[in-house]
Amino acid sequence: MRKLILVKHALPEIVPHLPARQWRLSEEGRRQCSTLADRLAPYQPALIVSSGEYKAVETAQVVADALGKPFEIADGLHEHDRSSVVFLSSQEFESAVAHFFEQPEALVFGEETASQAQNRFQNAVESLLARYPKGSIAIVAHGTVITLFVAGCAGIDPFPFWRRLSLPSFVVLSLPDLKLIETVENIE
Repeated sequence: MRKLILVKHALPEIVPHLPARQWRLSEEGRRQCSTLADRLAPYQPALIVSSGEYKAVETAQVVADALGKPFEIADGLHEHDRSSVVFLSSQEFESAVAHFFEQPEALVFGEETASQAQNRFQNAVESLLARYPKGSIAIVAHGTVITLFVAGCAGIDPFPFWRRLSLPSFVVLSLPDLKLIETVENIE
């Protein structure tokens, strides 16, 4: 069975004065990538695709190298655009994300609504699936857009699902019907 594997990137080094899209993997995040590759191997992805954000690119590159698979970066897979949002405490960030999921049509957090981010990400995924009609594909992306996509496919409440996804984690969906097969919330 062909699968779509949506991977939340490994642990970044948090640099509060930089936008999150510029964060790179931490030492621990780089270590996690080997375990992540081992956990992804049984799903036999034919291709590893990444968003253009550093932490996702670094995660995808290590996984692709470990699995001996081709790797590419694709447009539209980046995280929900919140580049103007200042660094928030964990509690403030979770509250903002909950509000974001609760009001998908309203611009309540960052520069994109939840609906806009979901549509952008979905279009990027559909484009990749059309370009690569054979074999399973692993996409390394980000927690919020992965959650929006999976919630839309599986009809689940996004905020609790988002909270369960650790760094890194992954979700497996069947193709072409996009049914949720498995969620691996923690690779350890």
